[in-house]
Amino acid sequence: MQLSGDSGRDRAYQYLRGTVLSDPAVSGTFINEQAVATEVGISRTPVREALLMLAAEDLVQLVPHRGAFVAPVPGREIAEMMQARGVIESWAATTCLASPDGAPVDAMSAVLEQQRAIVEAGDAKGFIELDSQFHALLVEAAGNTVLGRLYDSLRARHVLLGVVALQRSTTRRQDVLAEHQAIVDGLASGDPAKAEAAILRHLDTTGSILMQG
Repeated sequence: MQLSGDSGRDRAYQYLRGTVLSDPAVSGTFINEQAVATEVGISRTPVREALLMLAAEDLVQLVPHRGAFVAPVPGREIAEMMQARGVIESWAATTCLASPDGAPVDAMSAVLEQQRAIVEAGDAKGFIELDSQFHALLVEAAGNTVLGRLYDSLRARHVLLGVVALQRSTTRRQDVLAEHQAIVDGLASGDPAKAEAAILRHLDTTGSILMQG
């Protein structure tokens, strides 16, 4: 869900969704409303309003007299999220390759090069945010706004789980680069089956790492 407004609520929402909820260390804890208010430079009221929005998206759980709890992502939800991403991204690849404009191979390759450039820096979140951008480019290019919004709603989980996967596998960064290159190659070939196979292998590998925890 993208917000373009500049209200305190919207800024708190963007900060919570894009920064706080993508941090694995926050999983299993309550959000400190005052700390968020101080960081964003607003009062606690818009923070609470933002938390209500996040609760409606099932990203936090509001506990009476305790506040907003960030529940760990259960294994079933991880599996279902990867399945949902696989369906949307495979559809996007097929749709793009059937269109006159084709798939956004150049744009995705550019993001992949950015990932390669920061892989040694140890910036897990930055690496996975680029990962999210890489995949989103394909979905956006397919042109279905409803599916695009649905896919965007998965972004906070995408970044969170991607960071966790990096933490669990010392080779995951290099593996992701290779898997992303396979996706680009599949799209560049113009073969929907090849592109879909590369996408599903990538998501299955990530899911397998996450399910081992």
